Amino acid sequence: MTPATLLGLMRLASPALPVGGYSYSDGLEAAIDAGVVHDETSAGDWLIDQLHLGLARADLPLLAQAHAAWQAHDGARVAELTRWWLATRETSELRAQTEQMGRSMLDWLEPQLPPDDPSIATLDAASPTWPLAFALAALHTGADAEATLLAYAYTWAENGVQAALKAVPLGQRAGQRMLARLAADLPPLVDAARQIGDDQRIAWLPLLAIRSAQHETQYSRLFRS
Repeated sequence: MTPATLLGLMRLASPALPVGGYSYSDGLEAAIDAGVVHDETSAGDWLIDQLHLGLARADLPLLAQAHAAWQAHDGARVAELTRWWLATRETSELRAQTEQMGRSMLDWLEPQLPPDDPSIATLDAASPTWPLAFALAALHTGADAEATLLAYAYTWAENGVQAALKAVPLGQRAGQRMLARLAADLPPLVDAARQIGDDQRIAWLPLLAIRSAQHETQYSRLFRS
């Protein structure tokens, strides 16, 4: 990996990226409100479960396939992956999250690409979503699939930990322990995700969907999901 590619991925994984990732908790806030998450251990367990049952089986395999589709300039494949992703968003706020972050990524990326680059129009036609937009942005840094998946998973982990710090609440040292716990699992999960085909992707987290639906009408909220 060249220094420019590494720095480009660091920008994509940074909380400063203007896509609004900090404003979502991916259901964590609803779990806190229900008393399921209440301390460092329970917050870490919630995120670990979501990593293994959600990202590892759905987000990361989809991201690897999206990276390959963008490399091949396969607009039909991009559209196919987008349709699957949107169909698996089980609540209105989860769908709104992926669409808002995807659109924000597209708006951020577009001025950095050549005027004749067709990928922006392809993504716009398919309806921008977060994983598909992230894969495109990562490809334009020169990153390979493995590095792209690691960066995506790490930014998800960091956002999740930051949400726990604000909403449980927890201290910074607890957050670093949680982040280290998540990061230790990322390399093997990324390796496995790159071997998963279309018929092996699984987006099935019923409790997360329930918490997300509850969050939509939760009385007091810090986050948008």
